[in-house]
Amino acid sequence: MGKGTIGLNPFFSDRSIMSRPAVAGLLATITAFTDAKGFVLDKYHWMLYFLVTAMYPRFLITLDEELNSKPVTVRVGQAVDVVGQAGKPRTISGFQTHQTPVRLGTTERSELATEEFIPYAHVLEGFVILKKNPGWEQEDKMDL
Repeated sequence: MGKGTIGLNPFFSDRSIMSRPAVAGLLATITAFTDAKGFVLDKYHWMLYFLVTAMYPRFLITLDEELNSKPVTVRVGQAVDVVGQAGKPRTISGFQTHQTPVRLGTTERSELATEEFIPYAHVLEGFVILKKNPGWEQEDKMDL
């Protein structure tokens, strides 16, 4: 929708949870379009507002604890299923590194590139609030 920053999908939280109101909104709109001339294109154009329940942002914006924009480095790539793998495996494949805000595709997932910040949410999509990692130490780079 628009320039691709908002999508229609009943699933959220990395496509793992289905929203029942979003499904109801999509089904109501589909039912209304069975007789488009009688409903949506006539005096019931307000039925298109049922789609709002299934709209979700397709971007990642990081905020600090005071809700100010916080540009951080993130990796964006194709989502990989890591269920049952030992250790801390990568959850994305073929990633590119960007500064937030970032637009995410439908099957893309993002992760923080450094451990300087800790996200309050376990899924990085939409608006994510970050806090400073108290145990993080910046690595010194060797100058040659």
